[in-house]
Amino acid sequence: MEIRRDPITQSWVVCGQRERLGEAGEQCPLDPGVVENTKAILTWPAEGVWQGRVIPHPEALYRVENDPGRVAEGIYDKMGPLGAHEVVIETREHDKKFSQLSDDEIERVLWVWGLRIADLKKDARFKYVSVFKNQGALAGEEWDHAHSEVTATIFVPRRIKYELASAHEWYKDRERCVFCDIVRQEEKQGKRIVDVQGDYYALCPYASRVPFEVWVMHRRHNHLFEQARPGANRKHLAALLGRVLRRLEKVAPTFHLVVHTSPNTRNKKGELSGYWKTLAEDYHWHIEIMPIVEKPSKSYSIKEVYFNALLPEQAAEQLRATDPNP
Repeated sequence: MEIRRDPITQSWVVCGQRERLGEAGEQCPLDPGVVENTKAILTWPAEGVWQGRVIPHPEALYRVENDPGRVAEGIYDKMGPLGAHEVVIETREHDKKFSQLSDDEIERVLWVWGLRIADLKKDARFKYVSVFKNQGALAGEEWDHAHSEVTATIFVPRRIKYELASAHEWYKDRERCVFCDIVRQEEKQGKRIVDVQGDYYALCPYASRVPFEVWVMHRRHNHLFEQARPGANRKHLAALLGRVLRRLEKVAPTFHLVVHTSPNTRNKKGELSGYWKTLAEDYHWHIEIMPIVEKPSKSYSIKEVYFNALLPEQAAEQLRATDPNP
């Protein structure tokens, strides 16, 4: 397996990793009694019966012990899969979805995500740490036991680079955070707001890429998900996220969820050498949720341009009217 870079888009692509799909009747490797055979990276609570657990991914895309082996192949660049790939087991209960966890349990998972991001950023080789959750077969979910994944890479994903560049340009022109501006405008207009809890907002983006796309954002500026602001109440975030997912599951039970946070600034060389002194002021962590609507969509037939048949305002109105209770 190797990682290759597209010289035009600057995207890094993992090549040669065969996907392994679980066979029918196969015991879930994340279930209690099975997962205990794998050494845990983190277990909570630390003593007694565990309620959540972080383990190395059994088919890891990236490995800490690998050599980056970055080399040129003519005009192309490639490297080895150096990094980290972990699985966050969100509950002991096999048949319980993330959205069905209590607010306290969701808050605990958010806390674990932050811990793993902060810990992996201590390694200066890792330029970015991603937290993501794929729910449902159409989203590429590997096991139906509630889990999320954490990856650390020696490159910054293309979408994050685009966000960083745009946020920097906005700040350079206006000396304001573009994400803060978005929250303020959406708060004032209200028509794309789905739900609010404390200082946390769930909204359908103005240019939503797919029906019912939702972003969860903190109203107060912070560029680091893993480092909550003083006074930030992550219980509010947990409660809001649970309600949003329960709403979404009634219209689109399959989705991708990704936490967007700032890159690791410990590495000052190469790709990160041009990152900005204003990063703490111009970037803003947020959570993006991309539902997968099963009916055919032009999003898959109009190449390189997203097509969304549902106006974000209509999506937000429908989600607001959807009961988040089971």
